[in-house]
Amino acid sequence: MTDPTTYLVLPGYQNSGPEHWQTRWEAAEPESFRRVGQADWDHPERPDWVARVDAAVAAAAAEGPVVLVAHSLGCVTAAHWVATASAERTAAVRGALLVAPADVDTAEVPELVDFRPVALEPFPFPAVVVSSTDDPWVSPERARAFATAWGARYVEPGAYGHLNSDSGLGDWPEGRKLLAEL
Repeated sequence: MTDPTTYLVLPGYQNSGPEHWQTRWEAAEPESFRRVGQADWDHPERPDWVARVDAAVAAAAAEGPVVLVAHSLGCVTAAHWVATASAERTAAVRGALLVAPADVDTAEVPELVDFRPVALEPFPFPAVVVSSTDDPWVSPERARAFATAWGARYVEPGAYGHLNSDSGLGDWPEGRKLLAEL
């Protein structure tokens, strides 16, 4: 029996490349994993990114349950979406895997200023925040604070940088296990 859940993949700033675990998961299960495309990955605009998440959730929800699979700025986008979406729309989401949330409030990247401040409203569905101990984009303390504010379980797998393709995670089976637990 095929899992009817649609996993909406929310990459971060500059998208996820071919070796990123998000891209690998999409390639392994293209019928279940769908990337939420953005008009401009290098010059993100919060209203546009949030609107695209909202449209993707609406479309996927018409087919069945939805789970968000976010990385970096994708996590921050998900938080802004939760803060602004209707209760009907958020009710369609069954959970969120939020990996390496970027602390845009302290990031020295001008392209990310539009996402400040990070929305800290609780997620109305189960969520897991995963962050490594040596992520250059978020301190462990700040990642734990995001998890607490969002009402999410916090998982710290060790020192893996930004939990991206540079981290050497490959297909990241540990992440798949966390996703399955949602």
